[in-house]
Amino acid sequence: MTLSVINGKVLLNGELAEKNVIIENGKIIDISDNSSGETINAAGKIILPGLIDIHTHMREPGLTHKEDFLTGSMAAAAGGVTTILEMPNTKPPTTTLAALEEKREMAKKAVVNYGIYMGATADNMEQVMKASNIAGVKIYMGSSTGNLLVTDTEVIKKFFSSGKRIIVHAEDEELMNKNAARYKGESNPEIHAKIRSSEVESSAIKNAASMLSSCNYKQVHFTHTSTKESMSIVKEAKKNNNISCDVTPHHLFLTADELGRQGNFAKMNPALRSREDVNALWNAINEGVVDCIATDHAAHTKEEKEASYWEAPSGVPGLETMLPLLLDAVNKNRLTLQRLAELTAANPAKLFGVRNKGKIEIGYDADLVVVDMDKTKEVKNEELFTKCKWSPFSGWKLRGWPVMTIVNGNVVYDEGAVNDIKGREVALE
Repeated sequence: MTLSVINGKVLLNGELAEKNVIIENGKIIDISDNSSGETINAAGKIILPGLIDIHTHMREPGLTHKEDFLTGSMAAAAGGVTTILEMPNTKPPTTTLAALEEKREMAKKAVVNYGIYMGATADNMEQVMKASNIAGVKIYMGSSTGNLLVTDTEVIKKFFSSGKRIIVHAEDEELMNKNAARYKGESNPEIHAKIRSSEVESSAIKNAASMLSSCNYKQVHFTHTSTKESMSIVKEAKKNNNISCDVTPHHLFLTADELGRQGNFAKMNPALRSREDVNALWNAINEGVVDCIATDHAAHTKEEKEASYWEAPSGVPGLETMLPLLLDAVNKNRLTLQRLAELTAANPAKLFGVRNKGKIEIGYDADLVVVDMDKTKEVKNEELFTKCKWSPFSGWKLRGWPVMTIVNGNVVYDEGAVNDIKGREVALE
């Protein structure tokens, strides 16, 4: 079947051009004034490359009361995300070849494309080395949701030198435990930003970066970096190392004050930061220090979040709000469309080896999102596709929303409705 998206403005090489995008067999075959086959009228809209979210938690297997590959991928489609890379901290964790293959079967229900990470442990190097077509290997230097944790420097160095792409959750476990002991008698969620302080993150990034000089590594990526100090360390380390980093929308748009307003619903790892840190992240985006924006979509039920501070899990959903938040920032001249597409599509594809995706280009997969830059809408919990049905951005009025998402040439999301058309596992270099 041939499909033409016509009359819209297409983001091509950083510029908007009034062109039609012609799709056949899931590929872009032409970008011109021509059209063929069935048409979609995108008049007044902008066509962007589909987003690639390199950090998501679909909660399957073992935690499907929170999310699963179907509901999570529906949320992705509604947010203009056409590819998700899924993290390993499930039950059981994705640390063996058997667990990896089981998760691949579960992921087949997704309505967008997907890739899967493996998790590092103290003794699963052999399993990791045998794995093929994985998004990367996740190292938790600090404890988070689940029980994946690697603190032994020699083990971390071995993974860095494994030839695999490494993604690091950088928090200093020892420092974090000292902070937790200091606040163990308190229960106000605001202590989360003190337990998982900015020093907890920057210390871990500094330690990891210092290890690289003695490692023969392929690529090391620091995920959900969130502090001014972290940006300085990464900027300096990039001069001599093949490293990269991402930031999350919640760290870009929220501060630690939300812990006082929203309690555990604003509890995530790393913690929310100061306004100074938020501004530093935006400066790092503009300076090119930040390579990607990723959601760290991590759904938990409202009931779980309403527990006491020490019992409530960390994490927030974000797949449906990332693009509207960033489009709103474009409308407020805080970001350009070109930079948005680099951070959410082109760079993730390049850094994580996602073949034939991340750009609107002839021969590339037809993963597109049609956005209405003038559409103003409020984030409403009851309208979300994520199984948890809440967002830390509930009530925010944002200008600029995705109205259609096309995955492999198929319309998966259209003005509030998701079509049950399956995605596929991406080919990873």
